[in-house]
Amino acid sequence: MKAVLFEAFGQEPTIATVPDPKPAHDGVVIKVEATGLCRSDWHGWMGHDPDIRLPHVPGHELAGTVAAVGKSVTRWRAGDRVTVPFVAACGRCFECASGNHQVCEHQFQPGFTAWGSFAEYVAIDHADTNLVALPEDMDVATAASLGCRFVTSFRAIVDQGRVQPGEWVAVHGCGGVGLSAIMIANAMGANVVAIDLSDEKLDFARKMGAAATINAKDTPNVVKAVKQITNGGAHMSMDALGHPTTCYNSVSNLRRRGRHVQVGLMLGDHARAAIPMSKVIAFELEIRGSHGMQAFRYAPMLDMITSGKLSPQMLVGKRIRLDEAPAALMAMDRFEGLGISVVTEF
Repeated sequence: MKAVLFEAFGQEPTIATVPDPKPAHDGVVIKVEATGLCRSDWHGWMGHDPDIRLPHVPGHELAGTVAAVGKSVTRWRAGDRVTVPFVAACGRCFECASGNHQVCEHQFQPGFTAWGSFAEYVAIDHADTNLVALPEDMDVATAASLGCRFVTSFRAIVDQGRVQPGEWVAVHGCGGVGLSAIMIANAMGANVVAIDLSDEKLDFARKMGAAATINAKDTPNVVKAVKQITNGGAHMSMDALGHPTTCYNSVSNLRRRGRHVQVGLMLGDHARAAIPMSKVIAFELEIRGSHGMQAFRYAPMLDMITSGKLSPQMLVGKRIRLDEAPAALMAMDRFEGLGISVVTEF
């Protein structure tokens, strides 16, 4: 099969012919029909993830059709249209037994712990735990765009952030994660303040439902600006970028007993961020992470999409070919363009 392959961190990936995968006894092989490009893939290519072993095929946001099924799989068969969470669970450990597959003790991550979906086929283990059936009328580009950013934002807003109607939500960073969070928070009845450095992205954030926007490049004090707009601070705030500045601002712009959710990855040079811990104590603030979403939690999100309350297709930007993916991957750190780029031609 054809795949995007890199043999050294930070060096240009190539299109290579590699062996077709075979399903594990409890796994499947999926014919990839769409796969999204995510900044997490860029982090992996740069060598920020210690689980990656070279040579490597990246890609973790995928949708496609089951092509082969392991002998122990009971819920799926060839021809089923599916997607998967980017954190695939074992289904047997303590965290899985408690329903927290997204932090599985033995998690499997296509594109990180194993070869991923920048390829014609990808193998997914523990299929009965991890596969998600797609609605018949959902196109594959939209389905692939759910795989990391949208589902992570859904869990961050709904489960971790516990957003309620009428609350103020601050979203720092209007890339794929941030725009998804804005759309979801707005659908939950919250008032959203979007913060970014780009007027173009902030204009798009308003189309996603942001009630107010702040250009951090032109604003001397982002925290003060958020507090003025929200009349005292956000009830819930998210760092959707993963930078020491946006993390600090997100915690600092909360009102008393507010909730901060960290979604943007803090890796490489940004691995350590200053937290105003005295304020966390005095205001009884909450700080939570959000790392993907369990396969069984897709159902309410898909219901909201089917009913029209959520429109993730609005976030799909460029549709590109597999041979264009290496250049697009290397450019992920420049935050160019709007929406999510998706490979749809293999």
